[in-house]
Amino acid sequence: MNSFSMSNSKSLMLFSGRAYPELAETIGKYLDVSVTPQSAYDFANGEIFVRFEESVRGSDAFLIQSCGPPINTWVMETLIMIDALKRASAKRITVVLPFYPYARQDKKHRGREPISARLVADLIKTAGAQRLMTVDLHTDQIQGFFDGPVDHLWAQPLLSGYIAGKYFGDDLTVVSPDSGRVRTAERWADRLGGAPIAFIHKTRDPDQPNQVVANRVVGDVRGRTCIVVDDMIDTGSTIAKAVGEVLAAGATKVVVAATHGVLSDPAARRLSGCGADEVVLTDTLRIPPEHRFPQLTELSVAPLIGRAIREVFADGSVTSLFDA
Repeated sequence: MNSFSMSNSKSLMLFSGRAYPELAETIGKYLDVSVTPQSAYDFANGEIFVRFEESVRGSDAFLIQSCGPPINTWVMETLIMIDALKRASAKRITVVLPFYPYARQDKKHRGREPISARLVADLIKTAGAQRLMTVDLHTDQIQGFFDGPVDHLWAQPLLSGYIAGKYFGDDLTVVSPDSGRVRTAERWADRLGGAPIAFIHKTRDPDQPNQVVANRVVGDVRGRTCIVVDDMIDTGSTIAKAVGEVLAAGATKVVVAATHGVLSDPAARRLSGCGADEVVLTDTLRIPPEHRFPQLTELSVAPLIGRAIREVFADGSVTSLFDA
């Protein structure tokens, strides 16, 4: 016999980092796939060890890691897990980062600065990943940093659908917390049936991160329900000041909507006391109990990511998930 044939079937396997295993478990339930068991621990000096407890040879591996604090630990763990999958002969490795780490460092503002978002993409590719999946990047250009397919998922339909349903009948205005997010506000406005938009004119001190000076509201917000939108909330300074400016300009109600709840201290205190009626976030990042507050509403991105994983595994269309 000078040849032989074999009937191969594709095998989807899910893997989870330790940053937010609950999200991976929820995605696994949506897909009816169990997360692959593994041994993962830290040595006394901080080194990370990972070993998968089942064979991954020939699998279509999806590694889910949500890089919250301590972000550098989880980035390193992700790279080690990719390397372990590569050396264990996984056929294809897709890294699923619901929150892309270092996304705000996507360009040089001044000389002698890094472009850390590009560095992260290079590290992921060099470690052995063939594909990247993420949700609501800080800027679209980050897709071009990764040398391979990038599935950029949008949480905006999930968030805007919730807002449209709950605040149906209100006179809505979409508010960008700064001029740089006006395009995002325009997409929100389209989703909300052509609602008008406004933005906060502000200045930022380039030498002081997370420090914002809000100036004035540009646009009509008086007597309206205002939806302040952003991609992430870190310390809450930008959003809290934006809410205050909008209320001072005559808004009757303010709702905050963002994809990524980083919520570094003192974000919870700022958001709970800024005057917003509701703060709507997704669960791309784990929000610990001490960072929760009464106005917080959390929406799950697990079905969105699960559908995207299914399409990638079946060689289908991820773009079709967002066709209106």
